[in-house]
Amino acid sequence: MALREKALFSSRAEYGVRLMMMLGRQYGNGPLSLARVSEAEELPLPYLEQLVAALRRDGLVVSHRGVRGGYELARPPDRITMGEVLRSLEGPIMPMVCATEDEAEMSCIRGEYCSAQLLWTRIRDAVVGVLDSTLLSDLLAQPAPSEGHSRGWTLQVV
Repeated sequence: MALREKALFSSRAEYGVRLMMMLGRQYGNGPLSLARVSEAEELPLPYLEQLVAALRRDGLVVSHRGVRGGYELARPPDRITMGEVLRSLEGPIMPMVCATEDEAEMSCIRGEYCSAQLLWTRIRDAVVGVLDSTLLSDLLAQPAPSEGHSRGWTLQVV
């Protein structure tokens, strides 16, 4: 039997979290260009531009124009929850259509009579609990990947 991979979150979430972590590590040292993020994280620049637009719209990052322009966090990393980040990038948290955070988005025809809805609601609540209690600063407290485990990168302030 072949192993199927299906993620709860899309590449938008993965790439957006990586972007926010780089901005978090840079916090207080001025803006960071998306070109540097793209190069360091090996992410497509046009995709990062889409992600940062959503993050900016939701007040998580701010942009600066000019030669030394780029993006930086709108608030300190200890005031940004990963729930905010994921909702900005993905929308309401929902493992299944019958268990979305946004009641207006619910589209299950069985409604509250579904025998499996309790499971999906518990999964949603667990995921929401982790995301809303995890700060960006919590992730930054972990060491950056070392050369031995990944490509590795260092961020230099110029």
